[in-house]
Amino acid sequence: MSLAERTRPAQKPGEGDRAREREPRITDEHGRRIRGWELVLRYLLLIGVLALTIGPFLWQLSTSLKGPTEDIFSSPPKFLPADPTLHNYERVADTIPVWDYALNSLKVAAANVVTNCVGAALAGYALARLRYRGRRVATLVFILAMLVPVEGIIIAQFTTMRELGLNNTLVGVLLPGCVSALNVLLMRNAFLNLPYEIEEAAFVDGANVWQRFYRIALPAVKGTLAVVAIFAFMGAWDDFLWPLIVLSDPSRFTLTIGLNYLHGTFANDERLVAAGTIIAVAPLIVLFACLQRYFFRGVGEGAVKG
Repeated sequence: MSLAERTRPAQKPGEGDRAREREPRITDEHGRRIRGWELVLRYLLLIGVLALTIGPFLWQLSTSLKGPTEDIFSSPPKFLPADPTLHNYERVADTIPVWDYALNSLKVAAANVVTNCVGAALAGYALARLRYRGRRVATLVFILAMLVPVEGIIIAQFTTMRELGLNNTLVGVLLPGCVSALNVLLMRNAFLNLPYEIEEAAFVDGANVWQRFYRIALPAVKGTLAVVAIFAFMGAWDDFLWPLIVLSDPSRFTLTIGLNYLHGTFANDERLVAAGTIIAVAPLIVLFACLQRYFFRGVGEGAVKG
């Protein structure tokens, strides 16, 4: 026996197990212990993904705050402006009627949110809860509608808007996307996850279909409604191709078309372009910040059943 073994105090039975239990352990959602190198690798991957997704936005924000005398192409690049200024945002407003364009985009996006939330909720409830002939065929039609590329039907959409007399109007911009097939399927899956027993009890108490939909089913899927609202707002706010085709009057242009003019005419002024980009992205960030807790809950509501 070595000297270290002779001088080491004897451990009581079970003392070593208790000491190991007191050691901090990092586990995953299944209770499996995560090794140190695995944890480091995960954080490195997260940092890499964060740099790829947030990095360009931070660079645009930094560029929009730099003055005309500051070099934006310095090596190494400087993210923090030496003398931050909001003059570039004022120049955007002086160059194009950006606030009028933003108001037009806001009208279309707000109407798109309302029509998608109402239409997708009604259609999703009908596909999930009501019993009628052809329900599976209707669900299949919505699934197939998601597979058709927008570019393949855009000529038919333009012809339809022209026949209806809605060309060069914001209603013509709104109408083709007022109810999205993806949003209908999200609401359908969310309603399918609700227990039937709750609605059966309401039916026994005398509640009709509309009362069961409005008072029982709809409050239980608020998270999915938030997801639909975010998707609808983003789709209408970021849409470029369809407004470019259907609109011809500059007073009715949406923000994406107006910023395209800014890019084409002042492409060499990176500060001006960056300021316009931040103006376009800011409402999306505010919307997601307000609805993020409902968003993450809603993704789980609508993604369990197919």
